[in-house]
Amino acid sequence: MTKFFLVLHVLAAIVAVGPVTVAASMFPPGARRALADPRDQRAAETLRLLHRICRVYAGLGIAVPVLGLATAMSMGVLGDAWLIASMALTGIAAAVLLALVLPRQEELLEAVESAAGADATTEVAAATEVAAATEVATGTTGAGAPIGATDTTTSAGVAANPRATVRLAMFTGIFNLLWATVTILMIVRPGSTTGA
Repeated sequence: MTKFFLVLHVLAAIVAVGPVTVAASMFPPGARRALADPRDQRAAETLRLLHRICRVYAGLGIAVPVLGLATAMSMGVLGDAWLIASMALTGIAAAVLLALVLPRQEELLEAVESAAGADATTEVAAATEVAAATEVATGTTGAGAPIGATDTTTSAGVAANPRATVRLAMFTGIFNLLWATVTILMIVRPGSTTGA
């Protein structure tokens, strides 16, 4: 039974945690691209997909510690230091994902979607102003505001978000590092009496 639980545990880790680590790592650069060009629908769709992968596979990832506990019980190693450390690091990794990574992904996704909506509204407003402007040669719209002034405010609102992508990348890196450490502990099993 131990081998059965171990196989399921390893498969669950590969199938559930692997996609989260990859998708979460791809999200910050994708968010930077989407924020840089709010009209790029493909970048926004990619972000939605990456976030969905992270959310869904994070839920499936619950199977990893459950199957890990079943494996540990069948091996009789629940009290071993390497296993306790692995369980603590797994809990911390889950907390980082749920409290720091996924909410920041959602915030950036909302920022990208609102920037795309604001950009479309700005384009329509700018086209209307330019068509109605009688003072185009002076560089002002009919209302006396500089042409493109609304673009500047939209860009300024979005310009703060690249810092958010850097923070998200940091939290994602911490999440990935925690999982890498758990993987190493599971393979090396320091102090284990069951053999390596």
